[in-house]
Amino acid sequence: MDTYIDKYLSETEEIIEKIDRKSIETMVDILAGVKKACGRLFILGVGGSSANASHAVNDFRKICGIEAYSPTDNVSELTARVNDDGWNSVFVEWLKVSRLDKKDCILVFSVGGGDAEKNISVNLIEAIKYAKSAGSKIIGIVGRNGGYTAKTSDCAVVVPVVDNETITPHSEAFQAVIWHLIVSHPKLKSGQMKWESQK
Repeated sequence: MDTYIDKYLSETEEIIEKIDRKSIETMVDILAGVKKACGRLFILGVGGSSANASHAVNDFRKICGIEAYSPTDNVSELTARVNDDGWNSVFVEWLKVSRLDKKDCILVFSVGGGDAEKNISVNLIEAIKYAKSAGSKIIGIVGRNGGYTAKTSDCAVVVPVVDNETITPHSEAFQAVIWHLIVSHPKLKSGQMKWESQK
């Protein structure tokens, strides 16, 4: 057997064993509160996490009945804002037009969660600051506990680092594992999913 394949899959098993179940439960409860209040969910991510955000929007809307959006789904607006105003403010300005308020929640998908000193994912940091000023809930699924998202959110599920060489692939893969767990949770799921309903 290929030793890298075996190593990678063993790391996946280790992450599953180490991941904090309580944080996931807290995140489910926060989202259940948002749903009950008829709040909206805004999912933010860049790179691979942006693609995850787009997929997750579908699941939260279709499976959970939560009004959800991702600013990176609108490429025209995204690129216009980047071109005219810069990358760092792109999510904040989008959230302002969406009139983010205390009933709403932002969900951050990120490997590092943002680091102002290193100038990494500053757009996520600025969005979190704005969400705090609006009184919105802030949650995140990230791959490092030292990033801005993990330090400042109401709840962050941190994907445990088991090997410094595979932080990004595991973080982005487990974003999908965790959000699928959340949308299928009985506290949030609105009805039976398509394939599960087939006899």
